[in-house]
Amino acid sequence: MFFMGQIVSLMGTWIQNIALGWLVYRLTDSAVWLGVIGFSGQIPALFLTPFAGVFADRLDRRKVLIVAQVVPMILAFTMGTLILTDIVQVWHIALIAALNGVVIAFDNPFRHAFLVDMIGDKELLQNSIALNSTLFNSARFIGPMIGGFLIAWVGEGICFMINGVSFLGVVFSLVAMNVKPVNRNPHHASVFSDLVEGARYAFSFKPIRFLLLLVVTTGFFGLPFQVFMPVFAKDILGGGSQLLGFLTGALGAGALTGAIYLASRKNVSTLPKLILGSAIVFALGLMSLSLSTSIALSLVLLYITGFGMIVQYASTNTLIQTIVDDGKRGRVMSLYGMSFLGVTPLGSLLLGTISGSIGVQITLLASSVVCLVAVAIYSRRVKVVKEAIG
Repeated sequence: MFFMGQIVSLMGTWIQNIALGWLVYRLTDSAVWLGVIGFSGQIPALFLTPFAGVFADRLDRRKVLIVAQVVPMILAFTMGTLILTDIVQVWHIALIAALNGVVIAFDNPFRHAFLVDMIGDKELLQNSIALNSTLFNSARFIGPMIGGFLIAWVGEGICFMINGVSFLGVVFSLVAMNVKPVNRNPHHASVFSDLVEGARYAFSFKPIRFLLLLVVTTGFFGLPFQVFMPVFAKDILGGGSQLLGFLTGALGAGALTGAIYLASRKNVSTLPKLILGSAIVFALGLMSLSLSTSIALSLVLLYITGFGMIVQYASTNTLIQTIVDDGKRGRVMSLYGMSFLGVTPLGSLLLGTISGSIGVQITLLASSVVCLVAVAIYSRRVKVVKEAIG
Protein backbone atom coordinates (compact mmCIF):
# COMPACT_ATOMS: atom_id res chain seq x y z
CA MET A 1 0.00 0.00 0.00
CA PHE A 2 2.81 2.37 0.87
CA PHE A 3 4.60 1.49 -2.36
CA MET A 4 1.55 2.17 -4.54
CA GLY A 5 0.74 5.43 -2.75
CA GLN A 6 4.33 6.63 -3.15
CA ILE A 7 4.33 5.84 -6.87
CA VAL A 8 1.59 8.42 -7.39
CA SER A 9 2.95 11.01 -4.97
CA LEU A 10 6.59 10.91 -6.01
CA MET A 11 5.73 11.25 -9.68
CA GLY A 12 3.98 14.51 -8.86
CA THR A 13 6.89 15.61 -6.66
CA TRP A 14 9.40 15.28 -9.49
CA ILE A 15 7.10 17.02 -11.95
CA GLN A 16 6.96 19.91 -9.47
CA ASN A 17 10.72 19.87 -8.82
CA ILE A 18 11.54 20.34 -12.49
CA ALA A 19 8.95 23.12 -12.76
CA LEU A 20 10.32 24.87 -9.67
CA GLY A 21 13.86 25.08 -11.02
CA TRP A 22 12.69 26.26 -14.42
CA LEU A 23 10.33 28.84 -12.89
CA VAL A 24 13.07 30.36 -10.73
CA TYR A 25 15.53 30.56 -13.62
CA ARG A 26 12.87 31.99 -15.94
CA LEU A 27 11.99 34.73 -13.46
CA THR A 28 15.54 35.63 -12.40
CA ASP A 29 17.98 34.27 -15.03
CA SER A 30 20.33 33.81 -12.06
CA ALA A 31 22.28 30.79 -10.81
CA VAL A 32 22.59 32.61 -7.48
CA TRP A 33 18.79 32.62 -7.06
CA LEU A 34 18.72 28.89 -7.81
CA GLY A 35 21.12 28.45 -4.91
CA VAL A 36 19.04 30.73 -2.67
CA ILE A 37 15.81 28.81 -3.36
CA GLY A 38 17.63 25.52 -2.80
CA PHE A 39 18.87 26.97 0.50
CA SER A 40 15.38 28.14 1.51
CA GLY A 41 13.84 24.74 0.82
CA GLN A 42 16.35 22.70 2.77
CA ILE A 43 17.82 24.89 5.53
CA PRO A 44 14.96 24.08 7.98
CA ALA A 45 16.24 20.51 8.03
CA LEU A 46 19.54 21.65 9.53
CA PHE A 47 17.81 22.95 12.66
CA LEU A 48 14.64 20.88 12.91
CA THR A 49 15.58 17.36 11.80
CA PRO A 50 17.45 16.46 15.02
CA PHE A 51 14.39 17.42 17.10
CA ALA A 52 12.14 15.53 14.67
CA GLY A 53 14.29 12.47 15.32
CA VAL A 54 13.56 12.70 19.03
CA PHE A 55 9.81 12.74 18.36
CA ALA A 56 10.19 9.88 15.87
CA ASP A 57 11.25 7.76 18.85
CA ARG A 58 8.17 8.89 20.83
CA LEU A 59 5.14 9.49 18.60
CA ASP A 60 2.95 7.43 16.27
CA ARG A 61 5.00 7.60 13.08
CA ARG A 62 2.12 6.83 10.72
CA LYS A 63 -0.05 9.70 11.99
CA VAL A 64 2.78 12.21 11.73
CA LEU A 65 3.52 11.05 8.18
CA ILE A 66 -0.11 11.69 7.20
CA VAL A 67 0.19 15.31 8.36
CA ALA A 68 3.52 15.55 6.54
CA GLN A 69 1.71 14.79 3.26
CA VAL A 70 -1.31 17.05 3.76
CA VAL A 71 0.70 20.23 4.44
CA PRO A 72 2.86 20.11 1.27
CA MET A 73 -0.28 19.27 -0.70
CA ILE A 74 -1.80 22.58 0.44
CA LEU A 75 1.46 24.39 -0.36
CA ALA A 76 1.56 22.92 -3.87
CA PHE A 77 -2.00 24.11 -4.57
CA THR A 78 -1.10 27.56 -3.21
CA MET A 79 1.98 27.83 -5.41
CA GLY A 80 0.06 26.63 -8.46
CA THR A 81 -2.60 29.28 -7.86
CA LEU A 82 0.01 32.04 -7.59
CA ILE A 83 1.55 31.00 -10.91
CA LEU A 84 -1.73 30.54 -12.78
CA THR A 85 -2.96 33.96 -11.65
CA ASP A 86 0.36 35.44 -12.80
CA ILE A 87 1.14 37.12 -9.48
CA VAL A 88 4.01 34.87 -8.38
CA GLN A 89 7.20 36.55 -7.21
CA VAL A 90 10.54 35.12 -6.15
CA TRP A 91 9.85 35.83 -2.48
CA HIS A 92 6.67 33.73 -2.74
CA ILE A 93 8.75 30.84 -4.03
CA ALA A 94 11.35 31.23 -1.26
CA LEU A 95 8.69 31.37 1.48
CA ILE A 96 6.76 28.33 0.26
CA ALA A 97 10.02 26.43 -0.28
CA ALA A 98 10.99 27.19 3.35
CA LEU A 99 7.59 26.03 4.67
CA ASN A 100 7.89 22.86 2.62
CA GLY A 101 11.38 22.41 4.07
CA VAL A 102 9.95 22.42 7.59
CA VAL A 103 7.67 19.53 6.64
CA ILE A 104 10.52 17.62 5.00
CA ALA A 105 12.59 18.03 8.18
CA PHE A 106 9.95 15.99 10.05
CA ASP A 107 9.02 13.66 7.22
CA ASN A 108 12.52 12.29 6.68
CA PRO A 109 13.35 10.73 10.09
CA PHE A 110 9.77 9.55 10.61
CA ARG A 111 9.67 7.89 7.17
CA HIS A 112 13.04 6.15 7.60
CA ALA A 113 12.10 4.87 11.07
CA PHE A 114 8.60 3.86 9.92
CA LEU A 115 10.14 1.51 7.36
CA VAL A 116 11.17 -0.85 10.16
CA ASP A 117 7.64 -0.64 11.63
CA MET A 118 6.19 -1.74 8.29
CA ILE A 119 8.49 -4.67 7.50
CA GLY A 120 9.06 -5.88 11.08
CA ASP A 121 12.19 -7.85 10.16
CA LYS A 122 15.67 -6.29 10.05
CA GLU A 123 16.86 -8.96 7.64
CA LEU A 124 14.59 -7.40 5.02
CA LEU A 125 16.04 -3.92 5.53
CA GLN A 126 18.51 -3.90 2.65
CA ASN A 127 15.96 -5.05 0.10
CA SER A 128 13.26 -2.77 1.53
CA ILE A 129 15.46 0.32 1.37
CA ALA A 130 16.62 -0.64 -2.12
CA LEU A 131 13.03 -1.15 -3.30
CA ASN A 132 12.06 2.19 -1.81
CA SER A 133 14.99 3.75 -3.67
CA THR A 134 13.83 2.00 -6.84
CA LEU A 135 10.42 3.58 -6.42
CA PHE A 136 11.87 7.02 -5.70
CA ASN A 137 14.23 6.94 -8.65
CA SER A 138 11.65 5.54 -11.04
CA ALA A 139 9.75 8.74 -10.33
CA ARG A 140 12.99 10.75 -10.67
CA PHE A 141 13.53 9.15 -14.08
CA ILE A 142 10.01 9.55 -15.50
CA GLY A 143 8.69 12.63 -13.66
CA PRO A 144 11.18 15.24 -14.94
CA MET A 145 10.67 14.23 -18.57
CA ILE A 146 6.90 14.54 -18.16
CA GLY A 147 7.44 17.82 -16.31
CA GLY A 148 9.67 19.20 -19.07
CA PHE A 149 6.97 18.66 -21.68
CA LEU A 150 4.22 19.97 -19.39
CA ILE A 151 6.16 23.19 -18.77
CA ALA A 152 6.45 23.79 -22.52
CA TRP A 153 2.82 22.78 -23.12
CA VAL A 154 0.78 24.26 -20.24
CA GLY A 155 3.30 26.06 -18.00
CA GLU A 156 4.68 25.60 -14.50
CA GLY A 157 1.40 26.27 -12.64
CA ILE A 158 -0.29 23.08 -13.82
CA CYS A 159 2.76 21.09 -12.68
CA PHE A 160 2.25 22.33 -9.13
CA MET A 161 -1.46 21.51 -9.29
CA ILE A 162 -0.70 17.98 -10.48
CA ASN A 163 1.66 17.51 -7.55
CA GLY A 164 -1.01 18.71 -5.13
CA VAL A 165 -3.43 16.06 -6.36
CA SER A 166 -0.73 13.36 -6.32
CA PHE A 167 -0.30 13.64 -2.53
CA LEU A 168 -3.72 12.02 -2.13
CA GLY A 169 -2.21 8.68 -3.19
CA VAL A 170 0.16 8.38 -0.24
CA VAL A 171 -2.35 9.97 2.19
CA PHE A 172 -4.96 7.33 1.35
CA SER A 173 -2.39 4.52 1.65
CA LEU A 174 -1.26 5.68 5.10
CA VAL A 175 -4.84 6.10 6.34
CA ALA A 176 -5.85 2.62 5.16
CA MET A 177 -2.69 0.92 6.38
CA ASN A 178 -2.86 -1.56 9.25
CA VAL A 179 0.51 -1.51 11.01
CA LYS A 180 1.11 -3.39 14.23
CA PRO A 181 1.59 -0.83 17.02
CA VAL A 182 5.16 -0.58 18.26
CA ASN A 183 5.52 -0.51 22.02
CA ARG A 184 8.01 2.18 22.97
CA ASN A 185 9.25 2.91 26.47
CA PRO A 186 7.71 6.05 27.97
CA HIS A 187 10.04 9.04 27.85
CA HIS A 188 10.42 11.16 30.93
CA ALA A 189 13.56 13.02 29.86
CA SER A 190 13.36 16.37 28.12
CA VAL A 191 13.52 16.67 24.34
CA PHE A 192 16.92 18.31 24.62
CA SER A 193 18.26 15.50 26.83
CA ASP A 194 17.10 12.88 24.35
CA LEU A 195 18.64 14.91 21.54
CA VAL A 196 22.01 15.06 23.29
CA GLU A 197 21.83 11.35 24.10
CA GLY A 198 21.24 10.46 20.44
CA ALA A 199 24.03 12.73 19.20
CA ARG A 200 26.47 11.42 21.79
CA TYR A 201 25.64 7.84 20.81
CA ALA A 202 26.05 8.50 17.07
CA PHE A 203 29.38 10.27 17.35
CA SER A 204 30.90 8.00 19.97
CA PHE A 205 30.10 4.94 17.86
CA LYS A 206 32.91 5.21 15.31
CA PRO A 207 31.31 3.33 12.37
CA ILE A 208 28.24 5.60 12.42
CA ARG A 209 30.45 8.67 12.89
CA PHE A 210 32.60 7.81 9.86
CA LEU A 211 29.53 7.16 7.69
CA LEU A 212 27.89 10.42 8.74
CA LEU A 213 31.04 12.45 8.09
CA LEU A 214 31.24 11.10 4.54
CA VAL A 215 27.63 11.97 3.70
CA VAL A 216 28.01 15.38 5.35
CA THR A 217 30.90 16.25 3.06
CA THR A 218 29.39 14.89 -0.15
CA GLY A 219 26.04 16.41 0.82
CA PHE A 220 27.60 19.87 1.24
CA PHE A 221 29.89 19.88 -1.79
CA GLY A 222 28.39 17.26 -4.11
CA LEU A 223 24.60 17.20 -3.97
CA PRO A 224 24.06 20.94 -4.66
CA PHE A 225 24.94 20.28 -8.32
CA GLN A 226 21.27 19.39 -8.86
CA VAL A 227 20.08 22.97 -8.35
CA PHE A 228 22.28 24.06 -11.27
CA MET A 229 20.62 21.78 -13.80
CA PRO A 230 18.66 24.68 -15.38
CA VAL A 231 21.98 26.47 -15.99
CA PHE A 232 23.40 23.41 -17.73
CA ALA A 233 20.27 22.97 -19.82
CA LYS A 234 19.85 26.59 -20.91
CA ASP A 235 23.26 28.28 -20.89
CA ILE A 236 25.92 25.56 -21.15
CA LEU A 237 24.10 23.14 -23.46
CA GLY A 238 21.78 25.65 -25.18
CA GLY A 239 18.48 23.84 -24.63
CA GLY A 240 15.07 24.46 -23.06
CA SER A 241 12.76 22.92 -20.50
CA GLN A 242 12.59 19.64 -22.46
CA LEU A 243 16.38 19.26 -22.25
CA LEU A 244 16.22 20.03 -18.52
CA GLY A 245 13.72 17.18 -18.21
CA PHE A 246 16.01 14.79 -20.09
CA LEU A 247 19.07 15.79 -18.05
CA THR A 248 17.22 15.27 -14.77
CA GLY A 249 15.75 12.05 -16.16
CA ALA A 250 19.23 10.76 -17.03
CA LEU A 251 20.29 11.39 -13.42
CA GLY A 252 17.18 9.52 -12.30
CA ALA A 253 17.86 6.64 -14.69
CA GLY A 254 21.31 6.17 -13.20
CA ALA A 255 19.89 6.34 -9.70
CA LEU A 256 17.18 3.83 -10.66
CA THR A 257 19.81 1.43 -12.00
CA GLY A 258 21.74 1.77 -8.76
CA ALA A 259 18.62 1.09 -6.70
CA ILE A 260 17.79 -2.03 -8.73
CA TYR A 261 21.36 -3.20 -8.31
CA LEU A 262 21.08 -2.81 -4.54
CA ALA A 263 17.73 -4.62 -4.49
CA SER A 264 19.42 -7.67 -6.00
CA ARG A 265 21.99 -7.84 -3.20
CA LYS A 266 21.42 -9.71 0.05
CA ASN A 267 24.75 -9.45 1.89
CA VAL A 268 25.34 -6.35 4.02
CA SER A 269 28.93 -7.31 4.83
CA THR A 270 30.19 -5.81 1.55
CA LEU A 271 28.39 -2.47 2.02
CA PRO A 272 31.37 -0.57 3.55
CA LYS A 273 33.48 -1.18 0.43
CA LEU A 274 30.48 -0.59 -1.83
CA ILE A 275 29.98 2.81 -0.22
CA LEU A 276 33.62 3.61 -0.96
CA GLY A 277 33.40 2.55 -4.60
CA SER A 278 30.13 4.34 -5.27
CA ALA A 279 31.37 7.55 -3.62
CA ILE A 280 34.34 7.51 -6.01
CA VAL A 281 32.00 7.02 -8.98
CA PHE A 282 29.82 9.91 -7.81
CA ALA A 283 32.76 12.30 -7.38
CA LEU A 284 34.40 11.40 -10.69
CA GLY A 285 31.07 11.61 -12.51
CA LEU A 286 30.49 15.09 -11.09
CA MET A 287 34.01 16.16 -12.03
CA SER A 288 33.56 15.02 -15.63
CA LEU A 289 30.12 16.61 -15.86
CA SER A 290 31.52 19.98 -14.81
CA LEU A 291 33.78 19.95 -17.90
CA SER A 292 31.21 18.70 -20.43
CA THR A 293 29.72 20.91 -23.16
CA SER A 294 28.12 18.04 -25.11
CA ILE A 295 24.48 17.07 -24.60
CA ALA A 296 25.08 13.38 -25.30
CA LEU A 297 28.13 13.21 -23.02
CA SER A 298 26.33 15.12 -20.26
CA LEU A 299 23.44 12.64 -20.36
CA VAL A 300 25.88 9.73 -19.97
CA LEU A 301 27.78 11.44 -17.16
CA LEU A 302 24.57 12.28 -15.30
CA TYR A 303 23.56 8.62 -15.56
CA ILE A 304 26.90 7.59 -14.00
CA THR A 305 26.68 10.31 -11.35
CA GLY A 306 23.14 9.26 -10.43
CA PHE A 307 24.22 5.63 -10.09
CA GLY A 308 27.07 6.48 -7.73
CA MET A 309 24.94 8.91 -5.74
CA ILE A 310 22.08 6.55 -4.96
CA VAL A 311 24.27 3.50 -4.27
CA GLN A 312 26.33 5.53 -1.80
CA TYR A 313 23.37 7.02 0.05
CA ALA A 314 21.07 3.98 0.04
CA SER A 315 23.94 1.73 1.17
CA THR A 316 24.79 4.17 3.97
CA ASN A 317 21.11 4.23 5.00
CA THR A 318 20.98 0.42 5.08
CA LEU A 319 24.22 0.08 7.01
CA ILE A 320 23.26 2.63 9.66
CA GLN A 321 19.79 1.07 10.08
CA THR A 322 21.44 -2.35 10.48
CA ILE A 323 23.90 -1.41 13.22
CA VAL A 324 21.95 1.28 15.13
CA ASP A 325 20.36 0.61 18.52
CA ASP A 326 16.56 0.29 18.11
CA GLY A 327 15.83 2.74 20.92
CA LYS A 328 17.81 5.46 19.17
CA ARG A 329 16.79 4.72 15.58
CA GLY A 330 14.72 7.85 15.02
CA ARG A 331 17.38 10.17 16.41
CA VAL A 332 20.25 8.59 14.49
CA MET A 333 18.26 8.54 11.26
CA SER A 334 17.52 12.22 11.80
CA LEU A 335 21.27 12.85 11.89
CA TYR A 336 21.63 10.83 8.70
CA GLY A 337 18.91 12.92 7.06
CA MET A 338 20.45 16.14 8.36
CA SER A 339 23.79 15.06 6.92
CA PHE A 340 22.49 15.75 3.43
CA LEU A 341 19.12 17.52 3.81
CA GLY A 342 20.51 19.94 6.37
CA VAL A 343 23.93 20.70 4.94
CA THR A 344 23.03 20.61 1.24
CA PRO A 345 21.21 23.98 1.42
CA LEU A 346 24.31 25.54 2.94
CA GLY A 347 26.30 24.09 0.06
CA SER A 348 23.69 25.34 -2.43
CA LEU A 349 23.93 28.85 -1.04
CA LEU A 350 27.74 28.86 -0.96
CA LEU A 351 28.22 27.29 -4.39
CA GLY A 352 25.50 29.46 -5.89
CA THR A 353 27.27 32.57 -4.60
CA ILE A 354 30.67 31.39 -5.80
CA SER A 355 29.31 30.43 -9.21
CA GLY A 356 28.26 34.04 -9.76
CA SER A 357 31.96 34.96 -9.84
CA ILE A 358 33.76 31.98 -11.36
CA GLY A 359 30.96 30.18 -13.20
CA VAL A 360 29.01 27.01 -12.50
CA GLN A 361 31.42 24.64 -14.23
CA ILE A 362 34.53 25.71 -12.30
CA THR A 363 32.55 25.73 -9.06
CA LEU A 364 31.40 22.13 -9.52
CA LEU A 365 34.89 21.04 -10.58
CA ALA A 366 36.30 22.33 -7.29
CA SER A 367 33.43 20.68 -5.37
CA SER A 368 34.15 17.30 -6.91
CA VAL A 369 37.79 17.56 -5.82
CA VAL A 370 36.69 18.12 -2.21
CA CYS A 371 34.41 15.05 -2.47
CA LEU A 372 37.37 12.95 -3.62
CA VAL A 373 39.37 14.10 -0.61
CA ALA A 374 36.51 13.00 1.68
CA VAL A 375 36.42 9.63 -0.04
CA ALA A 376 40.16 9.21 0.49
CA ILE A 377 39.72 9.86 4.21
CA TYR A 378 36.83 7.36 4.44
CA SER A 379 38.91 4.71 2.64
CA ARG A 380 41.15 4.59 5.71
CA ARG A 381 38.13 3.85 7.93
CA VAL A 382 36.46 1.06 5.93
CA LYS A 383 37.86 -1.70 8.15
CA VAL A 384 36.41 -0.14 11.31
CA VAL A 385 32.99 0.22 9.67
CA LYS A 386 33.03 -3.37 8.46
CA GLU A 387 33.82 -4.72 11.94
CA ALA A 388 30.55 -3.21 13.26
CA ILE A 389 28.48 -5.56 11.08
CA GLY A 390 29.78 -8.60 12.93
